[in-house]
Amino acid sequence: MFEFVLCIRVHRDHSLPASSLHNVFLATVISKLTYCAPAWSGLCSANDRARLDAFLRRTKRYGYCSEDIATISDMFSAADQSLFKRTLNNEQHVLQPLLPVKTNFRYNLRPRRHSRQLTRKSASVNDSCFITRMLYLNSY
Repeated sequence: MFEFVLCIRVHRDHSLPASSLHNVFLATVISKLTYCAPAWSGLCSANDRARLDAFLRRTKRYGYCSEDIATISDMFSAADQSLFKRTLNNEQHVLQPLLPVKTNFRYNLRPRRHSRQLTRKSASVNDSCFITRMLYLNSY
């Protein structure tokens, strides 16, 4: 990832326009950070996220990316929500068999974002599991 930043610095020094520089940064660095984020973001500690946010702040200060770029936690949340929504809505999705069974409520409760049964949450390992994390996050 830092190799890309070095490459972007060379392009900036050779007077690449700022908008093009920001596009290159999004296409290389941000895509590397968010690639498979739903799978590994649950394993990131608060310290890891703080280091990634510090990296993004430095790149903003150097002018490699635009000032309105989201924090790493927001990027991870957006990637998680997007994948979870696609998994719920597509019966042919590869993660569909990992979802718990659908529940039919016989009484009127406030609506959930999904109709899946919640699994028992017992340890911190469940927070790193994408399916369990998203089921509980979207249960209210």
